[in-house]
Amino acid sequence: MCGIVGAVAERNVVPILMEGLRRLEYRGYDSAGIAVLNGSRHLTRLRTVGKVRMLDEALEQTPTDGKIGIAHTRWATHGVPSERNAHPHISRDGLAIVHNGIIENHDELRADLERRGYQFSSETDTEVIAHRIHYHLQTVKDLFKAVRATVAELEGAFALVVVSEHDPDRLILARQGCPVVVGLGVNENFVASDVAALLPVTRRFIFLEEGDVAEVRRQSVRVIDRDGNTVERATRESELSADAAERGQYRHFMLKEIHEQPRAIADTLQERVASGRLLEAAFGPAATEVFRRTQTVHIVACGTSFHAAAVARYFIEQICKLPCAVDIASEYRYRSPLVPPNSLFVTISQSGETADTLAALRLARQSGYLSALAICNVPESSLVRESELVMLTRAGPEIGVASTKAFATQLTALGMLVVALAKHHGADAERERGLVTRLIELPALVEKTLELDPIIHRLAERFAEKRHALFLGRGALYPIALEGALKLKEISYIHAEGYPAGELKHGPLALVDTDMPVVAVAPNNDLLEKLKSNLMEVRARGGELIVFADPESGIQPSDGVTVIEMPRHVTYFQAPAVYTVPLQLLAYHAAILRGTDVDQPRNLAKSVTVE
Repeated sequence: MCGIVGAVAERNVVPILMEGLRRLEYRGYDSAGIAVLNGSRHLTRLRTVGKVRMLDEALEQTPTDGKIGIAHTRWATHGVPSERNAHPHISRDGLAIVHNGIIENHDELRADLERRGYQFSSETDTEVIAHRIHYHLQTVKDLFKAVRATVAELEGAFALVVVSEHDPDRLILARQGCPVVVGLGVNENFVASDVAALLPVTRRFIFLEEGDVAEVRRQSVRVIDRDGNTVERATRESELSADAAERGQYRHFMLKEIHEQPRAIADTLQERVASGRLLEAAFGPAATEVFRRTQTVHIVACGTSFHAAAVARYFIEQICKLPCAVDIASEYRYRSPLVPPNSLFVTISQSGETADTLAALRLARQSGYLSALAICNVPESSLVRESELVMLTRAGPEIGVASTKAFATQLTALGMLVVALAKHHGADAERERGLVTRLIELPALVEKTLELDPIIHRLAERFAEKRHALFLGRGALYPIALEGALKLKEISYIHAEGYPAGELKHGPLALVDTDMPVVAVAPNNDLLEKLKSNLMEVRARGGELIVFADPESGIQPSDGVTVIEMPRHVTYFQAPAVYTVPLQLLAYHAAILRGTDVDQPRNLAKSVTVE
């Protein structure tokens, strides 16, 4: 996950490029770079290791300006963080490129280029693209055509922007599986991987579609689709705030972040799925071999991340047919776990600095695991740096202490892990395509679920004076019951417990009375009838039931039973991500009614860096 910015104008574009990088820094910041054409039309490139501020400092020492340029902030996939691996990458004759995504056939293309005399100065797949464009330029003699010829050869997901000394009035960009937008100005135009990068200079955008190649000049934009046709893409005006760290229209960051979940899920899928396939290399260059050899999975996490891990266990065992163990990180180190052969060790953390999870990873690296995979939201974190494989979630900044969109993206990333493992353990192409489709449908399903907000707002009034609550679920929805209870206790300070519904009769049923609301999640799956029986046990003891149910579940509202209908056609694979949304909203509105500090609940912190 990297950040791209480009600009062509009659003014100096360096400040625009640098501000864009700062706004995209959450997408990756192990290195940054900029390349501009100055007044003499010579390409000037500057690259640094570390955060964008390091590039700022380098520009103070070596000032440069130009009216056309590209810039990039990187999260490493191919090649360690270093200046030589940082973007932009340059080929012969002053041709420079920035690139997001993963080129799966880069080894084959690199070998062919080396046979043709091209020399490589980096370990990246991006430099392959730069040299390939230059190679095609020798034949087609036009930068736009050379880019089109190159992208036709690329396998994987990518967004790229190209600038050349010999074609100094335009940027060429292409999209396949990775987002890239064109920002429209007055006698100037811009390019970025996210509209947030360009909000200080424009609110008018063109969103390229899959397979598009575009030419961006100061006064025009031309787009060619994958079939070679000139097309007009719609111009849209962004309603986003220019400051992502502001609450905007929302009363609290937590509510804002709950409503950002559809986009966060979609962003997490971007560049990782294309044409009904999962691009395994998104986990790292060695991912395919690791997943092929994996015979067991061991997941370690804390808090909300542990609940995501517990959901994944059901799917890894049911879909991939692999044994899966899940541990709370603070317990893992103190029970001398046995490590079966070819075990994949997975850690999950929003911050990547959680002390217990980091300590578990460091122990695991000495314990004979096949490989370590980190699922994390912070690209420069210790957890990411110390793991062989990485799936970076794309929640963006999460300000509220109670995790919401980070949890949604963790579930999404784990869903992709399930697909990746299933590919090597019995799933054919049709099965893979079906699972990928279910993931792609998630943003729309979550968006639909958010429409329940007014209903849940009124429902929360029943919790304002309560002291206890019970959350129930079965199967992969049991961890969602745990998460619902955690959210309620975190921000409203109501004592809440999550239980597997079948466990009620083994103790928790003793707590049920008219003063203890019982919340259940009831998707339409193979466990529904058993769940219904458990809910009847609650009603028989006078408990008040609040059920978030599939419309075809057959659960009807009655005295003491409130039913909130969820979206239709939610599959078992999708249900955890969808059914957690109303529980987040319930916790939020209950906390508001109780007058607590929603974004900064007492005694808690966003990143737990002590044991």
